[in-house]
Amino acid sequence: MIAVSGAVRKRSEVRLADLSALPRRDVVADFHCVAGWTATGLRWSGVRFADFYRVFVEPELESGTTVTHLAFEGLDGVASVVELRDALADDVLLADQLNGQPLGGDHGAPIRLVSPKQYGYMSTKHLCVVEVCSALPTHRLGTGFLDRMIEGHSRARVWHEERHARVAGRLVRPFYRALIRPIRYLSSKGAQGA
Repeated sequence: MIAVSGAVRKRSEVRLADLSALPRRDVVADFHCVAGWTATGLRWSGVRFADFYRVFVEPELESGTTVTHLAFEGLDGVASVVELRDALADDVLLADQLNGQPLGGDHGAPIRLVSPKQYGYMSTKHLCVVEVCSALPTHRLGTGFLDRMIEGHSRARVWHEERHARVAGRLVRPFYRALIRPIRYLSSKGAQGA
């Protein structure tokens, strides 16, 4: 289920089976991590988010509501905030397959938001909530010191190197790259303990 909440008449839930009524689409794209690595030529399959929005969200909007942002939340509690114009781009998918295979847990099963023109942190894994917002949802943004240190850019466009909210991408890149090895190590330790 994907819950639709926020600036809508009432919270609703879209069953994953309901997505089969929408046209399927394949998108071949690179996946860019904010730390600097890229997985090239990935073939994602699913439904366009714009179609999901038109069928399941627009009919539920409060009259006169101007939508500016969408907050996407995964079953793991990780969320991203995406401007509406970026979420409605033609290549943004609710993907259920990667390279012809159903998504596994590492890649965001059962449904993952995939936004190829943005850094990977915008492509929410295990999607379970789409929150419709008429302003920037500040309750989704961290307020602590560490949150401000790693605060992502509001658009996170790869070709503009929009890695950080306040610091130029070329200056932030070395710090993100330095974090790759410790994160991989901690991730592998967590996987061994599971």
